[in-house]
Amino acid sequence: MSTAARATASLGVDLDRVTFPMSLRDLVRRRLDGRFPIDAFGADPQVQDVVAPLVSSIVAVDVRHAERIPRSGGALLVSNRGVGLAEPAVLAMAVRRVVGRRLRIVGGPDVPVIGGLVRKLGGISNRGDDVGVALRAGHLVAAPLAPTWLRLGAGDPPRTLLAAALGYPVLPVAVAPGGPFGLPLRPWRMDVGEPLEAPEAVQRGDPLAAAELAEHARDAVASMLRASD
Repeated sequence: MSTAARATASLGVDLDRVTFPMSLRDLVRRRLDGRFPIDAFGADPQVQDVVAPLVSSIVAVDVRHAERIPRSGGALLVSNRGVGLAEPAVLAMAVRRVVGRRLRIVGGPDVPVIGGLVRKLGGISNRGDDVGVALRAGHLVAAPLAPTWLRLGAGDPPRTLLAAALGYPVLPVAVAPGGPFGLPLRPWRMDVGEPLEAPEAVQRGDPLAAAELAEHARDAVASMLRASD
């Protein structure tokens, strides 16, 4: 286990919050010393803090109903678009800007080099148990309604992920792509719907409740997409 991994205290919201960026000198020194936090999923907050301004400089995104995104605690954002080259960056940047939180993106590839880089930037696997752990630790997690990043519609609901999310707020999110890199005249758009929650009596992992919640999420995303046409 690396020095960085041993230094990790928990999966909690402390690492999930965006902290004031340290100076470049301090950042380099801490990385050379191995004194920087890496959580159990492989996320590297310092790398995220370095990449975020670069993405913000080339991508424009308008966020509607940002007040619906929780400022603390676990929640699952379910969007119409899958995980491609641009969508994770747009979602993560928008969430970071409006609520000051880092976003966990579901669907990171489990392949050498690329998979490690995606995990450093906040990606987690497409498994319900990993999503459940992240939610219990208080993270914001984003999952697509379909596995293909070329899909424009609402797609098929990720029932196994929603089963893990029972008991936490589920926010439908409609994402409309902008121009190249969101520039120059047509920014990306992110609409956040009303939070969906299963009945309190439902146990986490209940397949029927997860299926019902998944359908509600898809219908809400589809409705927002129709309204934006």
